[in-house]
Amino acid sequence: MATNKERENQKDRGGEKKMLVGVIWNCAAELKLILVALLILCSVATLLQFLPSRFTISTSDLRLCISKIPSQTDPTADTNTNTNIPSQRLQIQQQEQQQQAPPPQQQPPPTPPPPPALEHDQIVNNSVLKRAFNPYGAAAYNFITMGSYRGGFGTFAIVGLSSKPLHVYGKPAYQCEWVPQNDTKKSTFAKYTYKMLPDWGYGRVYTVVIVNCTFAEPVNDDNSGGTLYLHASTAGGGDANFNLTDVVFALEEKPGSVDFSVYRTYEPKYDYFYCGSPLYGGLSPQRIREWIAYHVRLFGEKSHFVIYDAGGVHEEVFQVLKPWMDLGYVTLHDIKEQERYDGYYHNQFLVVNDCLHRYKFMAKWMFFFDVDEYIFVPPKNTIKSVLDSLMGYNQFTIEQMHMNSQLCVAGDSGKAHRKWGFEKLVYKDVKRGIRRDRKYAVQPRNVYATGVHMSQNLYGRITHKTEGKIKYYHYHGTIAQRTEPCTTFINWTRYNFENTPYVLDITMRAVAGAVKKFELGKIGDRLKHTRQ
Repeated sequence: MATNKERENQKDRGGEKKMLVGVIWNCAAELKLILVALLILCSVATLLQFLPSRFTISTSDLRLCISKIPSQTDPTADTNTNTNIPSQRLQIQQQEQQQQAPPPQQQPPPTPPPPPALEHDQIVNNSVLKRAFNPYGAAAYNFITMGSYRGGFGTFAIVGLSSKPLHVYGKPAYQCEWVPQNDTKKSTFAKYTYKMLPDWGYGRVYTVVIVNCTFAEPVNDDNSGGTLYLHASTAGGGDANFNLTDVVFALEEKPGSVDFSVYRTYEPKYDYFYCGSPLYGGLSPQRIREWIAYHVRLFGEKSHFVIYDAGGVHEEVFQVLKPWMDLGYVTLHDIKEQERYDGYYHNQFLVVNDCLHRYKFMAKWMFFFDVDEYIFVPPKNTIKSVLDSLMGYNQFTIEQMHMNSQLCVAGDSGKAHRKWGFEKLVYKDVKRGIRRDRKYAVQPRNVYATGVHMSQNLYGRITHKTEGKIKYYHYHGTIAQRTEPCTTFINWTRYNFENTPYVLDITMRAVAGAVKKFELGKIGDRLKHTRQ
């Protein structure tokens, strides 16, 4: 009995195996195709090992062969999918034609210039070892231009950067050349060409250079066009054996492009012009909002602000500036590219000099200060009355009021986040014996180069005695703070904080309401949801 049962079990197992094979063989046509394809590919891969090395098959050839194998389509699929077959065949034919066509002949790469002759150590006078020095590359550029501007009928200013060691330890020379467009053979060289280094030695790898070109006679006075070139010579700086000269393209004036009337009359477009330092870092959009609204109100309709973006005008800050740009009060320059060149403080001296020369004929007065500083004139005075009283000077400096960036009055606790920065930061530093930086304004037509805190290259009188007429409040550190600045609330008119005496000064707080109302009237409430 046991033997019969075993025979029956073996028959059942054999039947199950045959049934499984039958199901796989009859019901999986796709599996057949896959197995056949794998067998073919494995056979090809095995044969490739015995072929000569010069015989190769590219991956594109394999893709083409595989694409020719018809795929098994689902009979239940939409019949519209078969309409792509003709286009697939056309693509295959095009690929075949492209592969049959001979590849285009590539031009050989240009021959590199021969390397400089390599010098070797030598024995001289039968006993002395003369050592050799072989230079490679260059550490800094001879000259980097940012802008070149006409300063009159026969004068130009070229604003740029140059290697600081070259100017500190060498004596580089500059010469300006004007080439008329209608007769390039009749070029003229400037009678006087001199350089100015306005960054007070603060430069790093690069220093700021302003080159003034003055020609003996007016150039392009017929407005026929021409080109200004700067010849920048190292004069042996860097290598005493060579006086390398680079011819720098500085400025092109197309025919009829120059408006010479601006040099004959004194009718600038703006009364007051702001030249800003480069903005960088994670700036607070709310602080920028407050600053621009305050100063547009202060300077009035005939004012303009130039903002230089060195990476600080992120999207939120841009949205704050955009309404004022639309109204024509603000011009934004993207200068992030200057970060390639290692100068002082994001090339601050370069930026202010570019602004001076680019816009010097567009304003009566040009102001230089930062976006955490607020110009203030006493009540019953206006910015016009103050500057009219200073018309006898081509430059005046402005006294600083340094404000604490953390102390706020106890009454603002719990609601400080709804108040503007200059409205709630009301404690002024009154420590004696400290020299505080001043900011300044100039009549730009009389200035040849400028700095951060004043100009040392100008014509005319200067005054520092402006106390009682004009001053500025400085909220240091607040412009880059994205959180609530008020951290300490006090109820005192005098307070000593971190070994510094402070007094309550609500001068700026008193004008906050008028500034908010002015902003609302000018651009509406589109900035009411601006964040810190």
